[in-house]
Amino acid sequence: MPKLKIAPSLLSSDFSHLGEEIHKVIEAGADWIHLDIMDGHFTPNITIGPPVVSALRQHSTVPMDVHLMLTNPEDFVEAFADAGADIITFHVEAARHPHRLLSRIRDLGCKAGVVLNPGTPPDDIEFLAEAVDMVLLMTVNPGFGGQAFIPEMLRKIELVRAMLGEERDLEVDGGIDQQTAPDVVRAGANVLVAGSYIFGSDSYLEAIESLKV
Repeated sequence: MPKLKIAPSLLSSDFSHLGEEIHKVIEAGADWIHLDIMDGHFTPNITIGPPVVSALRQHSTVPMDVHLMLTNPEDFVEAFADAGADIITFHVEAARHPHRLLSRIRDLGCKAGVVLNPGTPPDDIEFLAEAVDMVLLMTVNPGFGGQAFIPEMLRKIELVRAMLGEERDLEVDGGIDQQTAPDVVRAGANVLVAGSYIFGSDSYLEAIESLKV
């Protein structure tokens, strides 16, 4: 299994102090910074765009993990790569030609991955699995932070880990806390995205340490 990584999601941070929040979680042991990019179409919410990612890049000394929740991800990958993304993932349901888009992201110098919503079967990426650097599994429905983990996703994590083998990253996002982290790691996840659990904690250090099961 690849190394366990913790990726705090800025969606739950203090948006009036984003740069400071990045410094705090990195000091507390964050391995990646997770950025949720929402357009109000693919998800019922709107967050940030390339200019904000570019501004935040100077504050981060760890990889910036950009999760595109967009109806037309192919139109934006170049802008986010230019803004400083290290990893770009997109929803397989949203891409017109996902295999081509994975290659395009890599050509831009980023790691490339696909995202599966809770209702999207693993079979949808059967013929993409060899082309990805990583897979992100949503363990809640995308759009808002603070939702409860969907237990049925544990079996899905196992299925996708079997597809990926033991060398590549399998990321999970949604409802990750001290209680759910051990279960998803046992099932095969090695990158844990946590938003409200970390940023709602009195101690970012203690919250991050508690996820390192």
